[in-house]
Parts: sequence; C-alpha cells; structure tokens
Amino acid sequence: MKYEKLKEYTEENFRRVTGVKRKTFNEMIEILQGAEKIRRTKGGSKPRLAPEDQLLATLEYLREYRTYVNIAVGYGVSESQIFRIIRWVEETLIRDGRFSLPGKKALLKSDFEYEIIVVDTTETPIERPKRRQKRYYSGKKNDTH
Repeated sequence: MKYEKLKEYTEENFRRVTGVKRKTFNEMIEILQGAEKIRRTKGGSKPRLAPEDQLLATLEYLREYRTYVNIAVGYGVSESQIFRIIRWVEETLIRDGRFSLPGKKALLKSDFEYEIIVVDTTETPIERPKRRQKRYYSGKKNDTH
C-alpha cells in the first residue's frame, strides 16, 4: 500500500494499518530523510521508492511477516531491492537510537511476568522411498539414437 493512500486515513485507521501512530511514523520519516541526504552525498542513483514507501514496506515486513517477493510486487521493485531497502531502514532507525526495545536486563528488572512461547516452524523434507535399479542394469549407456 502506498503512502499516498494512507494520508487520507483517520488516526485510528492509520495505526491499524501501519502499527504505529502517525506522529511516530513522521519521526521515522525525518530520520530516514536525513540519512538519505547523507547517503546521497557520496553519489549514486535516486532511490526508486520515496522514504515513506520504504518505511511502509519495512513495516509490512515486520508486522505482517510478508515475504520479500510479495512486498516487491506491491511496490514494483525487485526482491533483492526490497531486501536492501528493508535492511537499510531497520539499520538506520536502530542506529538513531530513538526506536529501540529495552534489553534483557530491563525485562528482568521489571515487575511484570512474561510468558514466552516458542514455536518450531522448521521445514523437514519428506522421506520418500529410493528407486532401486533393476538387477540386469549393467551401467553402460546405449549408443542408439
């Protein structure tokens, strides 16, 4: 979903779609725009997506667990490009320091009791019976074409 459509949403619907308040979203955009200016002073081509759309793509990835391919199709860029965009946005926001989660020690010091549930979602290959060679197979290739 492009940012132009989200501009018209109410504050409540904006938060429901993006997962963050509009004020927080605007703060993130300011950080990304400042970092983009610094990044462009070194040269390079103009980004294909506006900072707002880059942030939206990242929020979609983090919030909805969508694959890079699905997000890339929605924004009209390649899968590798969307991967680089999401990684850059995450690293830029973390480096700024305004948007960070409390560390393990802060969680241990709090009075709240947390319950952690781990779900194993690893893929396992299907075991299929192996084909056995026929007894009379010599291993030689036929020369008949």
